Amino acid sequence: MLLLQQMIVLFILMGIGYYCYKKGIITDEVSRKLSAIVVNIANPALVLVGGMGEERISGEELRDTIVIALFMYAALLILAAVLPGLLRIEEKSRGTYRAMTVFSNIGFMGFPVINALYGTSALLYATFFVIPYNILIYTYGVAAIAGKASEGKEEGQRFSIKGLLNIGFLSCVVTIVIYFMDLPVPVFAKSTLTHLSNLTSPLSMMVIGASLAAIDLRELFTDGKLLLFSVVKLILIPVMGLLIIRQFVDSELLLGVCLVMLATPVGSMTAMLSQQYDGDYEMASKAVALTTILSVATMPLVSGIMGM
Repeated sequence: MLLLQQMIVLFILMGIGYYCYKKGIITDEVSRKLSAIVVNIANPALVLVGGMGEERISGEELRDTIVIALFMYAALLILAAVLPGLLRIEEKSRGTYRAMTVFSNIGFMGFPVINALYGTSALLYATFFVIPYNILIYTYGVAAIAGKASEGKEEGQRFSIKGLLNIGFLSCVVTIVIYFMDLPVPVFAKSTLTHLSNLTSPLSMMVIGASLAAIDLRELFTDGKLLLFSVVKLILIPVMGLLIIRQFVDSELLLGVCLVMLATPVGSMTAMLSQQYDGDYEMASKAVALTTILSVATMPLVSGIMGM
């Protein structure tokens, strides 16, 4: 199974990052700088490369992609409103759980997996999922984690719409413009972006591995509620979502992209926002680590269940 093979490769890269952190080759400062390279250079380059291929999305598939992206986030927002209550999560952690329900690690893990499984042309489909993701995480995500819209917080912590204009969001917009206007891209620019995009998978997985090395992994498997949430997040949500989407979509490529969008672990941004806006940062960090480890097995499992 191609997905299982790819997850094994990513797991090995995570293991290398874990080893490097334990040996002092990657320190906390190095990890932050590598993260900055992935977020601000490598991953945006990967997105841009996706819009420069010769393959085109048909009008029907484009419509389906946009509708599915909107449907997916609408459904996740509804689920996020009820899931913490069903799991009997403490009040102080409910906002963080809501954010973790909606936001997955589609940047650090989703894009590298899609690129490896389906090629750069599939990244254009994923781009249409990233734009609403960026809008929601800086609006709904902040509101859910912060509770009352940042009342009483320091000036530096208040939400600003400028947060939307990050490099990830802008790279998606530029990719769509290049694609639909069929703008010519010089060979040297495309080659440079391709080389930079190739950094995304190894660097992002090594950073994730290094982050796991800083956590007592034994603690991750003793939180019953977090384990139950992980099952819902990594198995039930993608399986149920794909069962519904499959009723309306025939494209195996689009279904594959939807699988990755739904089955990736909790997004690392939820932990960052929890730290900044006084959410449950410790629990969010544990959730990111636990779901990342489990996703190595659950993503191939979901793919197998769905016969993909």
